[in-house]
Amino acid sequence: MLKIIRVLYLFLNIVIIGALLAIHFVFKEHSYQSSLLYYTFPLPVIILAVLLLSIFLNRKFKKLNLILAGLLLLVWLGRSFKISFPETINETDLEVVFWNAARENNFQAALNKNGDIPDVLVLVETGEYSIEEFQQKYPNYYFFTSDREMFIFSKTPLEIKSENTSKFKTTVIEFKTAGINFYAVDVTGSPDVPREWELRHVNEFVKRTHNTIVLGDFNAPYESKYLKQIKKNFNQAFNEKGNGFRETWFWNIPLLSLDHIWVSKDLKVLKTKKFYSKVSDHCMLKTYVRK
Repeated sequence: MLKIIRVLYLFLNIVIIGALLAIHFVFKEHSYQSSLLYYTFPLPVIILAVLLLSIFLNRKFKKLNLILAGLLLLVWLGRSFKISFPETINETDLEVVFWNAARENNFQAALNKNGDIPDVLVLVETGEYSIEEFQQKYPNYYFFTSDREMFIFSKTPLEIKSENTSKFKTTVIEFKTAGINFYAVDVTGSPDVPREWELRHVNEFVKRTHNTIVLGDFNAPYESKYLKQIKKNFNQAFNEKGNGFRETWFWNIPLLSLDHIWVSKDLKVLKTKKFYSKVSDHCMLKTYVRK
């Protein structure tokens, strides 16, 4: 009886691991259903599953699971762990910050976390605040607030060019400040709304590809095929000059890189930093850019 149980468990081990590998490396975003599974089972989760399944295997098959987990770990590190050497920051360089504030934080909390006042700061899912209070406290700076829980701050005058929201509440705000074009993005995270639809909405409105920065919560990992158009025209700031794991979600566990700062290829990324957070399930991103 025990032998039968072991054989069944081994079969279960093979089926589960095979299914997880197929989801991540084969099916990916081929359909709406496979996309949900793809986002649910990123490589760290698959590695953990392989390790947990190995607990009740005999020595021979446990070794195979451990080898597979090691190989997957190398793939994950190769994709996500970045090592770079930041360049010297000049006063004329632009400090840009983005944060999904998780509806619990506002502009002041973002400044406290960042440690100084950046040139440009964009918040999505911002918490409660009084725009008048901020304007009184920082009278020489510029603010914009959207009905879609998006907040924009700049040290230099802000020109809001457009604000476009999809049927399913994905928002793209185009603005200009400090001589650079910006698109602030907040893609709906609802699991019943296909990312394909919402990222198509983003691609439709991100028309400028030079002297431009696109930043926001895309609710899609860097590997997503729906980011292909943006990757063609922009560099991902953390890939260029970040250190550590690229993933920004979930609660400081590096599962998915949902938050991005994309910088057009005619601009130079000098340094990018990720801030861990206990007050939001998303990490804050900061990058320095030179024109």
